[in-house]
Amino acid sequence: MFTVLTRQPCEQAGFKALSRTSAIIALVVLLLSIAVLVAITLIQIHQREVLLPGMKYGIVLDAGSSRTTVYVYQWPAEKENNTGVVSQTFKCSVKGSGISSYAENPQDVPKAFEDCMQKVKGQIPAHLHGSTCIYLGATAGMRLLRLQNETAANEVLASIQNYFESQPFDFRGAQIISGQEEGIYGWITANYLMGNFLEKSLWHMWVHPNGVETTGALDLGGASTQISFAAEEKVGLNTSDIMKVSLYGYEYTLYTHSFQCYGRNEAEKRFLALLQAFAGFYYTASAFNLSGSFSLHTFNSSMWNFCSQNWSQLPLLLPRFDEEYARSYCFSAHYIYHLLVNGYKFTEDTWPQIHFKKEVGNSSIAWSLGYMLSLTNQIPAESPLIRLPIKPSAFMGVLSFFAAVALLCLTYFVYLCVLSRNQRHLQHTLDHAVDSE
Repeated sequence: MFTVLTRQPCEQAGFKALSRTSAIIALVVLLLSIAVLVAITLIQIHQREVLLPGMKYGIVLDAGSSRTTVYVYQWPAEKENNTGVVSQTFKCSVKGSGISSYAENPQDVPKAFEDCMQKVKGQIPAHLHGSTCIYLGATAGMRLLRLQNETAANEVLASIQNYFESQPFDFRGAQIISGQEEGIYGWITANYLMGNFLEKSLWHMWVHPNGVETTGALDLGGASTQISFAAEEKVGLNTSDIMKVSLYGYEYTLYTHSFQCYGRNEAEKRFLALLQAFAGFYYTASAFNLSGSFSLHTFNSSMWNFCSQNWSQLPLLLPRFDEEYARSYCFSAHYIYHLLVNGYKFTEDTWPQIHFKKEVGNSSIAWSLGYMLSLTNQIPAESPLIRLPIKPSAFMGVLSFFAAVALLCLTYFVYLCVLSRNQRHLQHTLDHAVDSE
């Protein structure tokens, strides 16, 4: 018994020295592991780079009764309340007449588009061609052709379909839009360009304007004319003309009505008049040196003053003389006046603040912009891209390794604690046995 008691303190001393050394090493490794974990986590969180998803593009072909116009639009891919903040970046007028004029030779339609489409390709980054949607909307000219010869209308659309399917863009179809749709999209365009949906705050963020009322829109097209305005009350209005649209998180109730065969081309056929789309009001008023808003009386008196001039005086009166258009201004003005008074029932007392405009800034006032705005509600937004300083796979590998090392060190500390407690318990037992003897 004496021999055993004299050897045990030596073994315990050696064990304690070894345990102390290994514990110090484990502690150093644990602290280093924790330091590495904290460091790489902070780097991964605070040094990451947020990349905005960039721009999205869309192409709309406004296939009117007298001409086709190609518009290129762009908007930030993240959008605002599900609707894109769209801007017009390019416009190209297709040579020749509207697509309805190709009823007898639909195979020739693609040739007219080729020049503009080559220019459009240069306006959009090549790597985005495949993800850029392109739409063709045909208006009253094709609506009339479909009523007169549905087979010819379908052949024209099929020819267009075949052409655009061979293009690098994401073609979403050629369709004939209704008069109601044309009116709604025109209303959206006019109010969007006037800032009635969005405005920049002091913090340069897009917000909904407070207290801003929307504006009604009159669209004088080639074969039809539309009127659209926000309808607070449905009393006295045909419910079939009431539509709802959702833009930037707000819903609008609109009254819109299309007057078929009261547009430029149809009026020309019946009355030898020549008017211009949304711009039909604008160009006629511009010929009378009228701009901004003006009274119905001013428009009427300017019209009679212009129409009383001799033909030889017109080159001096018009800012840009073109014989074809000059011949039309007098009748166009009378037609517009009677359309407003007898068609829309405006009087001197009820004459609203009407602005005859063809564009605002760099954007044309055409239904196509409103069409693109509405379609952005259906195009998924893209989230900002995050570029991390350490690749996710490498980060997770390093994180897992040092977390495992830290866990092993903690496990070893627990083992030492348990072993030390057992040693103390054994020593206490032996000491108690010796004291008992």
